[in-house]
Amino acid sequence: MDKILEVKDLKISFRTSSGTLKAVRDISFDLERGKTLAIVGESGSGKSVTSKAILGILAGNSIIEGGEILYDGKDLLRISEEDMCKIRGDKISMIFQDPLSSLNPIVKIGKQITEAMILKNRASRKDAKRSFNNHLALLKKNMLAANDPSMSAEINKLVETLDKMSIEGNKLENNYNGEKTEAVDLLSEIEDFLFKASKKQKLDVKKTLSEFEKALAGINDPFLTAHYDDKLKELGAELSAAKNAYVAPKKGDEATVLSDEITSVLEKIKPILAEITAHQAPNFFRIGYYKLMNPNASLTEMPIEEFNEFALKYLDENFMKEFISLESKGVEYSFKQALEKKKAVIAKLEEAKTFYAGEFSKADATKLCKELSDEVEESIDRLETSKDSVAYTFRTALTTAINKYFFYLKNNPKEEKRFAKQSAKRDRLIAKGKTVTWKVVPKVVFDLKDLKADIVAVIDRLIVRYTDYIAKADEVDFNERSVAIIDYFKDKASQVVYKVTAKMAKERAIKLMEEVGIHEPRTRYYQYPFEFSGGMRQRIVIAIALAADPDIIICDEPTTALDVTIQAQILELINNLKKERNLSVIFITHDLGVVANMADDIAVMYAGKIVEYGTADDIFYDPRHPYTWALLSSMPDLDTKEKLDAIPGTPPNMIYPPKGDAFADRNKYAMQIDFEECPPFFDVSETHKAATWLLHPDAPKVETPKAITDRINRMLSKSGGEQDGE
Repeated sequence: MDKILEVKDLKISFRTSSGTLKAVRDISFDLERGKTLAIVGESGSGKSVTSKAILGILAGNSIIEGGEILYDGKDLLRISEEDMCKIRGDKISMIFQDPLSSLNPIVKIGKQITEAMILKNRASRKDAKRSFNNHLALLKKNMLAANDPSMSAEINKLVETLDKMSIEGNKLENNYNGEKTEAVDLLSEIEDFLFKASKKQKLDVKKTLSEFEKALAGINDPFLTAHYDDKLKELGAELSAAKNAYVAPKKGDEATVLSDEITSVLEKIKPILAEITAHQAPNFFRIGYYKLMNPNASLTEMPIEEFNEFALKYLDENFMKEFISLESKGVEYSFKQALEKKKAVIAKLEEAKTFYAGEFSKADATKLCKELSDEVEESIDRLETSKDSVAYTFRTALTTAINKYFFYLKNNPKEEKRFAKQSAKRDRLIAKGKTVTWKVVPKVVFDLKDLKADIVAVIDRLIVRYTDYIAKADEVDFNERSVAIIDYFKDKASQVVYKVTAKMAKERAIKLMEEVGIHEPRTRYYQYPFEFSGGMRQRIVIAIALAADPDIIICDEPTTALDVTIQAQILELINNLKKERNLSVIFITHDLGVVANMADDIAVMYAGKIVEYGTADDIFYDPRHPYTWALLSSMPDLDTKEKLDAIPGTPPNMIYPPKGDAFADRNKYAMQIDFEECPPFFDVSETHKAATWLLHPDAPKVETPKAITDRINRMLSKSGGEQDGE
C-alpha cells in the first residue's frame, strides 16, 4: 500500500467563551496514492477541521492536542509556516465549498490562475538545485567509503562526470525550454491577435506583425526546428511580405480589418508551432553525456525517438554501467551502516520505553529525548529517495508528547481547582433557590498515565517500523535502488531548468480553463469572478488548485452550493482529473450519495470521531454502524418509494462531550453501555471496521434495517449481481 498521507491520533479543540470545544477526537486514516478517500458526516462532525489541519489553516483559537499528519517525511502539524508554504497550494491544494471564498473579486481570473504557477515554480527550481547537489555529495561520500581506496580517483572522476553531464544536459534543456516557451508564447499571441481582430478591436497590426516576425526568426533550437527550418523561413518571408503589403485604416476608423494574406499566413504558422511544441522531447540527461564526450557532434541527424535510444545505449556502455556498479556498493554501504545503527537504536528505544513508563523529571526526559532523536536521525539512510515518515518525524513527535505530559502535570490541578470552584458556586446559587442558566465548563484534564502511554507509543511505533525494516533487509535490491537514485538526479536536474514565464503561464492557464470545461477561455481569461456563474466559479477554483500540479487535492464540500445538474458535472470533472493526473483526493461531504461513484475508501465521522471506516463497497453494501445506517436511510434515490428517514435529534454539544457513544441519544438501537463507555473499533474485515457496541460478541443480534437491505439489493441488481466474496 503506497501511502501518500497518514493522519494518526489527531485531536483538535477550540477555545470558546463557553469552554473548550472538542472538534476532532483521536482520528486516524491513510490516503493512498491515486485514490479518493471520502470523509462523510453531518455539519459539525469535524470533517472540515481535519482538512484545514492538513493544510495548516486552522483558526487562531484552535488547540492541537495531539496526533500527527505525515507527508513526505514531515509532520505537517509541527513544521514552520515557511516550510508549510512550500507544501500548501503546491503539493496539497484545496477546493472550498464556496468558490467566492477562494477568489479575489477585484482581480481578473487569468491573473489568479497564473499567480500560483509562477511563484511556486521559482521555489521549486531553487529547491531542486539544492536537493540535487546535496544528494550527489552524499552519494559520493558513501561510494568512497564503500570501495577500495585505490578506486578513489575513479569514483571522483565518475561523480564529477555525472555532475558535468547533468550541467551539459541542463544547458541543452534550458535552451530548448526557452525556445519552446517562445514558440508557445508566439502561438498564444497569434491566437489572441486573431481573436481580437475577429471581435473588431483596434490593433497596431504592423507593430504586432513585426514582433511575430522577430519571434519566429528566434525559434532555432536544433531539437525544435530540425525538420521545420525551411518551412519556418518560408513562412517568415511570407509574413514579412503580408506585413509590408498591409494598409492601415484611416484615422477615426475604430475597427481593424486584417487582409486575407495576413490571416492566411498566421493560420499556416499556428499548426507548425503546435507541432513544434507537441512532439516528443529529447532525454537531455542521456544526451548531456553524449554532448559532453562529443562536443562537436551533430545532435539532430536522427529523429528524437531514435536519438534518445542511441544516447541511452551510448551512456550505458561508456559510463552508466560502471557508475552503477560502484554506486550500488555505496548504496549498500549506506544501507548497512543505517541498518546497524537501527539495530543499536532499537535496544536504546526499548530502554527508553522503561524510562518513560516510570517517574522522571522534565530535564531528564528532555535530555533523553534529544539523545534518542540524534541517534534515530543518524540511523536514517539518507540515500533513500522515499522518506520514512515515522523516523523523520520522531524528534517532533516525541518532543510534543513529552511537552504535553508536563503541561498537564502542571495544568491538571489548576483545572481541578477551577472546576471545583465553579461547581461550588453553582451549587450555592441553586441552594439559595436562584435560577441558574449557565453550566459549569467541563474540566480539561488528562490522565497522566495515558500521556505517559502516548510517549511510549511514539517510541513503540518506531521500534515496530525498524523491526520490520531489519526483517526485510535481505530482500533489498541495491541495483534497483541505484537506478532510482539516478532517476532522482534526472528529475531534479530537469526541475532546475523548467522555468515558467508569464506568457507560458497564461497559455497553460487557458488550457487548464479548457480542461475544466470553461468555454471561450481566451475571452474569459480577462473576466472578473462576478462575471461567472456559481458552477463556472467552482471550475475556476479547480483550475487554480491544479495550477501547481499538486499530489493531493482536498475537496471540502465543493458541490454543496450548486444545483444538482452542475453538481454532477463537477463530480465527474474531479473524477476524470484524478484519473488523468493520478491525483490523491480527500473528498469531504455530508451526503453519502455524492461519493457513491468516486470514493475508493470512506470514513464516516460523527462528533469528532470516525465511527466507521472501509472501502466504498464496505460502506454501501455492508454498513455496520447505526449512524451509517441513518445516513444511508436519509439518502434519496430514484427507486425509493418509502418516506426517507430523518435522523432524530441533534448532534451533541462538543463543549460537553458525552461520556459514551456520542450517537447514543439519537440511536434507537442504543444499549446501556453506549451511554457509559465509548466503543472501540471492531474489525468487520481486513478493510472494514466500525466503532459500535453492536459488534461486540456479547451484544444482542440487531439486523440491518430493511430500508437499507432493500437499497443494497437494488444496488446489487443494478451492478449485475453480488459483490465478490458474498
